[in-house]
Amino acid sequence: MMSIRFKFTLLYSAILALTLAAFGVALYYTQSQNTWEAIKRDQIRTGEGLEDFVHMIMTSPYPYGMGAESASWPKSFMFFSTDIIYTQLPEWELIRILNAEGHLLASPYGRIEDALPISVEGLRTLKDKQEWWQTITVKDQRVLLYCRPVVSEGELVSILQVGRPLTERDRSLNTLSETLTLVSAITLVLAFGIGWLFSGIAFRSIRRLTETAKAIGEERDFTRRVAYFGPQDEVGRLATTFNEMLARLQDAYQRVALALEQQRLFVVDVSHELRTPLTTLRGNLDLLRRDPPIPSGDRADILADMSDESDRLVRLVSELLLLARADARRNLSQESVPLRPLLEETCRQARFLDPKRSIALDTEEITFLTNRDALKQTMLIVLDNALKHSTGDVAVRARPAGGRVEIRVRDSGAGISPELLEHIFDRFYRAAESASGTGFGLGLAIAKSLIEGQGGTISMESELGKGSEITLSLPMQPAPSGE
Repeated sequence: MMSIRFKFTLLYSAILALTLAAFGVALYYTQSQNTWEAIKRDQIRTGEGLEDFVHMIMTSPYPYGMGAESASWPKSFMFFSTDIIYTQLPEWELIRILNAEGHLLASPYGRIEDALPISVEGLRTLKDKQEWWQTITVKDQRVLLYCRPVVSEGELVSILQVGRPLTERDRSLNTLSETLTLVSAITLVLAFGIGWLFSGIAFRSIRRLTETAKAIGEERDFTRRVAYFGPQDEVGRLATTFNEMLARLQDAYQRVALALEQQRLFVVDVSHELRTPLTTLRGNLDLLRRDPPIPSGDRADILADMSDESDRLVRLVSELLLLARADARRNLSQESVPLRPLLEETCRQARFLDPKRSIALDTEEITFLTNRDALKQTMLIVLDNALKHSTGDVAVRARPAGGRVEIRVRDSGAGISPELLEHIFDRFYRAAESASGTGFGLGLAIAKSLIEGQGGTISMESELGKGSEITLSLPMQPAPSGE
């Protein structure tokens, strides 16, 4: 697609080309007509000057032996007079005298080959006592031939021919045409270059507007502005208006983006952070409603779990209201947490999600600073994911490693292909193998956010047909002594 700059330069050059073409055609035509008319005037003047001489020859009582045998014709002009008027004529003019029938009577040298052709139509016109103009070719030269009737007592007695070669005229016109073409081409090239340069200067601000708009569209950076230092003409007012529009768009975009992000994170986090504890509560309620009732010892544990979960739900709601106003990489408050009791509690609650499955726990006694609710919620998400996407037992193993705490959760499911594995922590992403499930593909994304909010990392390794392993790595910050 052509740019406006190129279109503007092309239009300017096209107008200039049409102007030069019109000027060149007019100049060429004028020069052609003027030289043509000048040659004709010279020929007419010559014909008028020779008419009396020809009339005298043709009307003399004894016209120089004209009654003699025709084989002696044509004659040279000197045969008729020694005081020869034709000697004063320009040497480039061709003078011929013909009889009324168009046969050559006289020429400068009296040679038969000096005859100049005349058309049948021209001879007929001359017999009607009218002048005749004709263009002929003599020795590869174009010649303008003027034929003038010589009349005596109302009768045509002779025809006077005056020819003028057009070689010089044609050469001059060709030179003029070539000169005009060359000068016009050079002028157009220079004009196009100058026009391109000045249009580039004129459109520089518009180009900056375009580049800024493109960059904003690609980067969504509404803080950028167009730098314009020229006069407040049409382009200047456009740049000012564009910058004002960007300022308003920046303000609106920031407010809308903030509101949408807060709303999105709030809805996502509330719906998924609360689902697992609510499921646990529902499972405990089903156990309490069993008939026959469960043993009193188990009943007490379930009631304690339900009380703890209710308290945790209240804390989670308060925390989520705070997280809705925070960035995605939020910092969570930390406390001293013994790891073994937390993992035992989490595994026990996760078993209610699938009572037929076994969750094996292998951990050391580790106490460190972390956010208990966030870590527990992460573990419940990971265990829930492992139970959903595998059929065998699940193993949980926790160890200190290089100044960090590593918690590994391994299942024996079908595994995940490498091209899907790299997206497993993306929000709303669901692998094809689990697309028919009831989840929304947010659990692992929330787990990743919760772990990274504590300065940790989460990763997954998987092998098709052998299962997957999720690794949580948290910084090892021992609890203060005395706790």
